Amino acid sequence: MEIYDFNEEELDKFYKKIGKNVKKYREEKGVTQMELAHAIGHNSVGYISKAELYKYNKHFSLEQLYKISKVLNVNISQLIDA
Repeated sequence: MEIYDFNEEELDKFYKKIGKNVKKYREEKGVTQMELAHAIGHNSVGYISKAELYKYNKHFSLEQLYKISKVLNVNISQLIDA
């Protein structure tokens, strides 16, 4: 099996797409960033805001995506699907 060289640009695009999907479904469900943050165990909106925009290299972990999918009642693949 070949070793695949993942470049930074490719990963940035991947994380941005996930953030965009989280924001899309969050807004469709009428959930604020603060409500989502509290629902997944965060005390502030800052992390959600930064991860949705992939700002300062902040992105959602697999555990967070699992929790978000449950809170928003969407399949986790809808959040990851590029």
